[in-house]
Amino acid sequence: MIPYGSLIVYVTPKGRRHVCRLEEGQAWHSRDGWLPAERIAELDFGSVALTSLGVPVLVQEATLEDRLLHVKRLTQVIYPKDIAYICLRLGAGPGRTILEAGCGSGALTLGLSWFCGPTGKVVSHEAREEFLRLARRNLDWAGLGANVELHHRDIAEGFAQSGADALFLDVRTPWDYLVQASAALRPGATLGFLLPTTDQVGELLLGLEQGPFSIPEVCELFIRRWKSVPGRLRPEDRMTAHTGFLVFCRLQAGAEILAGFRSLGTRERKQEAARLNRS
Repeated sequence: MIPYGSLIVYVTPKGRRHVCRLEEGQAWHSRDGWLPAERIAELDFGSVALTSLGVPVLVQEATLEDRLLHVKRLTQVIYPKDIAYICLRLGAGPGRTILEAGCGSGALTLGLSWFCGPTGKVVSHEAREEFLRLARRNLDWAGLGANVELHHRDIAEGFAQSGADALFLDVRTPWDYLVQASAALRPGATLGFLLPTTDQVGELLLGLEQGPFSIPEVCELFIRRWKSVPGRLRPEDRMTAHTGFLVFCRLQAGAEILAGFRSLGTRERKQEAARLNRS
């Protein structure tokens, strides 16, 4: 039995995925016909239902990915492939407090809420009130957000929480808020950033050089799916490629001390000399 209030995924014969909430007295309508909620409530997840036109439809439980891909958007959202890695690197999980700034439509907020669970906490900040309202609606629609605080706040004035375990900034000029970020985090906390251009990444790296931060990692993620046909296995013609640069580092006092003990090659010595000239 599927309880009312569940998020349902209806998968059509053409592979289209439709996500909607199962509500008593309502029905799901599509080009392939309609399905009354009472009939779906009698099934189990993983069943097949026939629409009013006799078209078979798979009935599945909505996953976190389904929720992320079907949120309403006023902004460009962070892709699931990036959200998964961000949550991993920030250590989002039970009992953790994660700060976020620039929540936009709330896609990453959904992911952080999911992984932090009932004992974790997500404190999100957004300067634009219309984005904040949409993020809350998306959290409610996804059945998440009980562990989320949403603040209509300019982070130039500081964050609403201190002593947090990690922080993620999805703002245009994150280097302008490194002092505020440091004040909001516990020692050793992880910081993450998302930036669309190399120029912005360069500016951020210059800011991080001023400390107190560990050596940052800059990366981008790609997903290439394969055509799953036995005997004819080959890559799909399209892939989810570059969607943004991810930067991660730690709030780490004394990180510069380690630099004197690293074995440097010719290129690294030149890079270190350039860094010292900038200091």
